[in-house]
Amino acid sequence: MTFGLITHLLGFLFLLLPLLSVSQTYRNISLGSSLYAANDNYSSWTSPSGEFAFGFQAIGTRGFLLSIWFNKLPDKTIVWSANRDKLVQRGSKIELTTDGRLVLNDSQGREVWNASLINMERASYAAMLDSGNFVLANQNSTSIWETFDIPTDTILPTQTLNKGSRLVSRRSETDFSSGRFQLRWQDDGSPTLCRVAFPTDKVYNAYWKIKATNTSVGLVFNETGKIFLAEIHQSTVINPSENGTTRDSYQRATLDFDGVFRHYVYPKTISKSDRRSPYSWSPVWFVPENICTAIFGPYGSGACGFNSYCILDENKKPNCECPPGYTLIDPNNKWNGCKQNFVSQRCEEGSQEASLYDMIPMVNTDWPLSDSEDFSPVDENWCTQTCLNDCFCAVAIIRDGHCWKKKLPMGMGRTDPSVGGKALIKVPKGYSSLRQSPGMGLSEKKHQTRLILIGSFLIGCSLFLLLLAISLVTYHLYRKRQQKSQPHQAMPALNVRNFTFKELEEATEGFNNLIGSGAFATVYKGTFVVDNKVNFVAVKKLDKLVKENQKEFDAEVSAIGTTNHKNLVQLLGFCNEGEHYLLVYEFMNNGSLATFLFGSSKPDWNQRVRIAFGIASGLAYLHEECNTQIIHCDIKPQNILLDDSFTARISDFGLAKLLKVDQTQTNTDVRGTKGYVAPEWFNNRTITSKVDVYSYGVMLLEILCCRRKIEPQQDDENKVILMDWAYECYMEGKLDKLVENDDDAMDDKKRLEKFVRIAMWCIQEDPSRRPTMKKVTQMLEGAIEVLVPPMNPSSSIN
Repeated sequence: MTFGLITHLLGFLFLLLPLLSVSQTYRNISLGSSLYAANDNYSSWTSPSGEFAFGFQAIGTRGFLLSIWFNKLPDKTIVWSANRDKLVQRGSKIELTTDGRLVLNDSQGREVWNASLINMERASYAAMLDSGNFVLANQNSTSIWETFDIPTDTILPTQTLNKGSRLVSRRSETDFSSGRFQLRWQDDGSPTLCRVAFPTDKVYNAYWKIKATNTSVGLVFNETGKIFLAEIHQSTVINPSENGTTRDSYQRATLDFDGVFRHYVYPKTISKSDRRSPYSWSPVWFVPENICTAIFGPYGSGACGFNSYCILDENKKPNCECPPGYTLIDPNNKWNGCKQNFVSQRCEEGSQEASLYDMIPMVNTDWPLSDSEDFSPVDENWCTQTCLNDCFCAVAIIRDGHCWKKKLPMGMGRTDPSVGGKALIKVPKGYSSLRQSPGMGLSEKKHQTRLILIGSFLIGCSLFLLLLAISLVTYHLYRKRQQKSQPHQAMPALNVRNFTFKELEEATEGFNNLIGSGAFATVYKGTFVVDNKVNFVAVKKLDKLVKENQKEFDAEVSAIGTTNHKNLVQLLGFCNEGEHYLLVYEFMNNGSLATFLFGSSKPDWNQRVRIAFGIASGLAYLHEECNTQIIHCDIKPQNILLDDSFTARISDFGLAKLLKVDQTQTNTDVRGTKGYVAPEWFNNRTITSKVDVYSYGVMLLEILCCRRKIEPQQDDENKVILMDWAYECYMEGKLDKLVENDDDAMDDKKRLEKFVRIAMWCIQEDPSRRPTMKKVTQMLEGAIEVLVPPMNPSSSIN
């Protein structure tokens, strides 16, 4: 008997296995049986051997997945799921109803999924089989529905992937929802791996394929570890290696989230000579061999996200990395692409910005489908210069005498010896300092470390715990009375949410996730889960609100809630319940400008320039473009936050007059922070928006010099007060002293001098001499000339 005939017969034998699966050893699951989603993960229906289980698995803190898993393995590897795109919450139930239907209800009792039975036939019982197949059977013990017929991303030994069915990868390593890769059938009967235009089901071109005829009937995974394409007249073995049987190893074939189809083996017993870890799956075969170079086409981002590149590690697994000057869009998912973490080159006639940028080489790297121009024959020096002179050029590729200029976003990125040539990445000069700046690390681990803001409260003794418990009970009863007497006042005209105090208490884990605190408020990190996505917020708890000012609080929240500017932190909601006044803002991953400026390394000059522009633009909006003028009253680096792309976002705006002022010894109603406070606060003058201009001027000097306004530890007493020292350096024409060891700033000396002049205008003692923030933005942009600041305080530019 020929090998082809043997495999042909084997193929049809295993095609029949799903139909005979109910005849395996099983334990009946009777009508009326049910399971509930709970955190213990032990509520399940197991197969007779205990190797597989059907039930709920908790997916982090996001919810529960109705699934089948390898039950004897430590990590409980999931091989099938029902509700992968819509997790359910604790208390949800899967039930084999008394009328023979398998139904998943959420915690509210609503049906969210059911096993679709053909011809409305009803089951007499269910069974979790030792093959990993969960079946519904009729009274004749014939299978009428089974999970083997509707796989998710995995097939198991004895399972056939029939024509018309498909495997769909998960979204990421920890996200089981549908991803962007599929193993599906073409019209000619060929199984293919392809990308989809996520989140739609539209198919892009295939990147791996087994040529077949329209006589193919399925992709078979047999008990000996072979995967082959069964056709009417022949069978084609796909994975030729010997991988044992299901008697001595667990096996699965999975279309992973990275688009690679892998055959995994997990030995049931580990011999002394076997080096494989008993706690991990080992891939014994996979396709394609190199997905980084296999994926190619006119659409989509490629194996990785836009602006990133794909590279194989030592185990031939693909990794997605960001090129120099770029950072991950989502630190928790490196496959989502990268973004620039510096200010792009400006396109202005006569601009000298080309001299502010360098090109960093990366060998054997390319983004092949982002071309704006192609030049040949040219050399590397010519290619470098033409990209530097083109403000739209982000990357240049030099190979075989060709120079390809690339524009953003870049797709299909790959690094591999087969690529050849060299990529030249445009970044600002002084990139070494950029990489060392806070929040600029390229490794995901370091980036995640920056996102962790640690706050902890230590409770010293049992007596304190007892007193705390009594206080909480008393407080809870008081809050209930307050809620009854003072219901929430909604603000329907705003796009902000009226939170309950309990919601914010739960989101912040009892106000334990401390971010920071000030004279008037304490800020906590909070977490909300919306549509299975974790959203972080900053919850500001106002500690000293004047009790009579609830109407003022509501009016001010109304004013803040209508603001909309890229340089302001967005207000998401509020709470004014009883004595509790809280505000909910966006959470900014990269912390404050103070942390950014005053760290161990000097941040990039171009980023500092961009931040100065952003703050000025945000203040001009508050002062002149809002429906109601908002004066900040406390502009300082601690109140400027940085988002994922290091864009400056002003926080705490419009709150100063809500808060009880700290009384000084002379009882003056001074608001703000020492060193940033305008003189008129102390002179009983009318307070106008010019107090913010003064504070901005002080902070602009800090941004330029990367040092605090007052540094008593300076060796030279002339340097202690930044404003005085900056004015002295300016008058003596020695601005290089202000930006020591900052070559990029000195290379941009004209701009440095202009910014110092602007700062001097902003900190004039007489408010009438200070420019408005709108004029400040025009000065920064070069729209109006910046005159020499006056030594004689009588001159004015207003």
